[in-house]
Amino acid sequence: MWAGGVGSPRRGAAPAPTDDLFARKLRQPARPPLTPHTFEPRPARGPLLRSGSDAGEARPPTPASPRARAHSHEEAGRPAAGPTRLFTDPLALLGLPAEEPEPAFPPVPEPHWFAHYDVQSLLFDWAPRPRGTGGHAESASGTLASAEDRSASSDLLLEAPGFVSELGGEGELGLGGAVAPPVPPALPNAAVSILEEPQNRTSAYSLEHADLGAGYYRKYFYGKEHQNFFGLDEALGPVAVSLRREEKEGSGGGTLHSYRIIVRTTQLRTLRGTISEDVLPPGPPRGLSPRKLLEHVAPRLSLTCLRLGSASPKVPRTLLTLDEQVLSFQRKVGILYCRAGQGSEEEMYNNQEAGPAFMQFLTLLGDVVRLKGFESYRAQLDTKTDSTGTHSLYTTYQDHEIMFHVSTMLPYTPNNQQQLLRKRHIGNDIVTIVFQEPDSKPFCPTTIRSHFQHVFLVVRAHAPCTPHTSYRVAVSRTQDTPAFGPALPQGGGPFAANADFRAFLLAKALNGEQAAGHARQFHAMATRTRQQYLQELATNEVTTTSLDSASRFGLPSLGGRRRAPPRGLGAELQAAGALVWGVRAAPGARGAAGAGAEAGGLDDAEVPCLLGVSAEALVLVAPRDGRVVFNCACRDVLAWTFSEQRLDLYHGRGEAITLRFDGAPGQAVGEVVTRLQVVSRGCETRELALPRDGQGRLGFEVDAEGFVTHVERFTFAETAGLRPGARLLRVCGQTLPTLGPEGAARLLRSAPKVCVTVLPPDESGRPRRSFSELYTLSLQEPSRRGAPEPVQDEALGVVTLLPNTKQLLEVCLHDGGIPTGPGDLAEERTEFLHSQNSPSPHSSLSDEAPVLPNTTPDLLLAATAKPAVPSIGRETSPTQDGPDSSSGCEESGHPAPELRASFLPRTLSLQNSISKIISEAGSETLEDEWQSISEIASSCNTILESLSRDGQPIPESGDVKETPKSDAEPESGSLSEKVSHLESMLWKLQEDLEKEKADRAALEEEVRSLRHNNQRLQAESESAATRLLLASKQLGSPTTDPV
Repeated sequence: MWAGGVGSPRRGAAPAPTDDLFARKLRQPARPPLTPHTFEPRPARGPLLRSGSDAGEARPPTPASPRARAHSHEEAGRPAAGPTRLFTDPLALLGLPAEEPEPAFPPVPEPHWFAHYDVQSLLFDWAPRPRGTGGHAESASGTLASAEDRSASSDLLLEAPGFVSELGGEGELGLGGAVAPPVPPALPNAAVSILEEPQNRTSAYSLEHADLGAGYYRKYFYGKEHQNFFGLDEALGPVAVSLRREEKEGSGGGTLHSYRIIVRTTQLRTLRGTISEDVLPPGPPRGLSPRKLLEHVAPRLSLTCLRLGSASPKVPRTLLTLDEQVLSFQRKVGILYCRAGQGSEEEMYNNQEAGPAFMQFLTLLGDVVRLKGFESYRAQLDTKTDSTGTHSLYTTYQDHEIMFHVSTMLPYTPNNQQQLLRKRHIGNDIVTIVFQEPDSKPFCPTTIRSHFQHVFLVVRAHAPCTPHTSYRVAVSRTQDTPAFGPALPQGGGPFAANADFRAFLLAKALNGEQAAGHARQFHAMATRTRQQYLQELATNEVTTTSLDSASRFGLPSLGGRRRAPPRGLGAELQAAGALVWGVRAAPGARGAAGAGAEAGGLDDAEVPCLLGVSAEALVLVAPRDGRVVFNCACRDVLAWTFSEQRLDLYHGRGEAITLRFDGAPGQAVGEVVTRLQVVSRGCETRELALPRDGQGRLGFEVDAEGFVTHVERFTFAETAGLRPGARLLRVCGQTLPTLGPEGAARLLRSAPKVCVTVLPPDESGRPRRSFSELYTLSLQEPSRRGAPEPVQDEALGVVTLLPNTKQLLEVCLHDGGIPTGPGDLAEERTEFLHSQNSPSPHSSLSDEAPVLPNTTPDLLLAATAKPAVPSIGRETSPTQDGPDSSSGCEESGHPAPELRASFLPRTLSLQNSISKIISEAGSETLEDEWQSISEIASSCNTILESLSRDGQPIPESGDVKETPKSDAEPESGSLSEKVSHLESMLWKLQEDLEKEKADRAALEEEVRSLRHNNQRLQAESESAATRLLLASKQLGSPTTDPV
């Protein structure tokens, strides 16, 4: 009601409550009287609070919410009344809950120097809000499609209320809107999970929305000495805490201690990470007590309610089940068959037999298995009495078992329109594939009546049962299911019927089921299950030992030695996990142009994010949506430009993001810059203003990538400090990837005064490149050296793989070019391989930091094969390094999709095994063993070359000669035997090396024993000689009396 009774509603009976917003709007109290207008300026004031002790205090202005902006026309012409209290949210007059304003900078998780293990730990909230108030991803979280895309329809899929349609071309939601899908080895934002350890992309399609950090307890706690505490917190409910103290030897000979901590509450996000003893208050040699540790790490947790867990083996097993309930490697997917002219649920369920087009699709997707006696994952199908059918479709993909519930393979009931025996299985599947024959009606998801089916993958066949069969794909998901990859190409395809399309569709189905776990229904089910586990532990698996009475960590103190002093200023910045800062982020670099805006208002393009920087990755997480909006590997960080509260970060090919910090000027920026200096090879940029000479020249030359190739002597550029090998990151305030080569050249030629941001060369004068650039250059090396031009497919428009993801599957098995190439590229590639095998002094971390496994150089070695023989009568182009130059059909000399899918994992496994044997062999390996390893590597290259020749027979000598192609399919039997034989040779060689190591260790032990015995014998002989000398002196010649 309005203050002072002004505009109070009429007295009488209260009107009946109604849900009609229009009626409620009309029933609101009358507006207060208008005050007379004057020309005197009104003092600026903020909106007042509705109630509370600070009702008269003004708040700083906050960005208006969409709902507030929708009703802004009602408040535009209303002057302020003196004694009248206004409402911040006009919808509060209608009885609706007011929207909480989004903070300008997100609060940093406590404690500040806690190194988080994964992304879920970054989002852990000590004061969780109910679902629906912004605390968790809502119906629009992660949505790729805009408002226009949601209402769009196609010949495959119709729009439906409550569902979001993806018809192709949406891309990936990143910082500032939709962005193109990342190119390998970069990860999609939704696939980023673990931050403390390297998370490499080993497949063309990544699995997304997986909480890989759920294995943290198994890896670092289970089977090791640690302590578990359980209790019932008044605010958080049941809580489970796990603590463990780690001890490592430092590089200087000292001992480094850290604490690994897990805090579990009823929310599905778990706090996992590490904190170093260097940032904790000083304690005794055996470490801090659990209470002192939790007072610093979890100040909001009620420590009086915690009790020590029992020593029963049930406790760690229950914690394993609690943490890993989100990890499942067995999935079930439904498949509905839609004939031509059909579109309803009853018509699809009542198709009794499968047509030829449907059988071709099922053969591509998996293997038909006999259910009776089937021992693998059965997905609730009967494998004993055939009550659910005699056969089904089964396959495996990326360590996952997938059982398909195929509508035509489930029991058919005549005269039953609903087909409950079929709907009983398919209706309980989260992901359903709807296969459409040509001329089928568009699919509408509202025709399916089920509470579990959240994702529909609509696949339509084109020209089935022909050599040019292709498929188009559309996706429909519920509004509370976040978007998932892989991203659809424009128009949804078409995709060729090969192994690449199979991998795409299986990855899409797995990611869809994982993403549906964030929907309200499944989120509530998982929360209830988690609460039951925690309640059981806090009630039945605790002792009477309180946190105050709990003993210290059981690591022995080495002779009572005190803890080593801190390693110096900034020692906490060398943790392997992710340290967090609250920022506002925006795409692009603002540079000096944005420096003047620091004192002004916030930019609308900036997004409040949590910045996490670990030893392996840099991520930006939007806490309101709970999703990663940006990620890049630390080895991809090129440089940075910073001021007191702003930092421009350059990464990848020169792309940039802007980060704005809060707090004391220079404090947070200094911490982030110091952290980047520790975990990356980047450096600070230089801002140069380059005037032109009398002839209008700048005095330097650059190539298309922005590298300075030549600087003229005695010019303004040389005087300013520009050197050959430097890299231009920004020209006249715009980044080079945004400008492009032509735009940058136009500015350099025409701008009256050129201001550039320059990345200096490294210490040796070489230009700086990111890891992804060197990786791409190594993969494109064969095409740069003149690889044969691929033959285009006869069916125009058919794509076998997306351009951004095709490189990893195709180029890893692509035939190599001449072993020696241009000097600069060969030197950069050599340096790149060397940097992966030996640690760099600029990126060296403390002993806690993990070591990057040598996986990518194996791919590079696999991609470097023997010289290719160009096709007869075909011209080669040395500039075919784009995506089009690597695309083509099987007849272009690339391996067949079936061979590529079957031999790629084994080939990479062989390369990794060879690298492992070589690394374990050491410098003392015999010459004949090195010769054997060299022969095995040559055999691997021969197999790769044969695969790239599309089944060309392997000559015994290992030399590749041109043989005519045959129309028959490639014979993979000989290749499989060759690979199996090679694997057996590797195992034998590895066993021989292990045996040699054991023999050498035994021999060394025997030598040490002989030396010890020799020394003992020498000592005994010397002692015996001494005793004999003494005895001879005592028993010597008799003494004669003096005369």
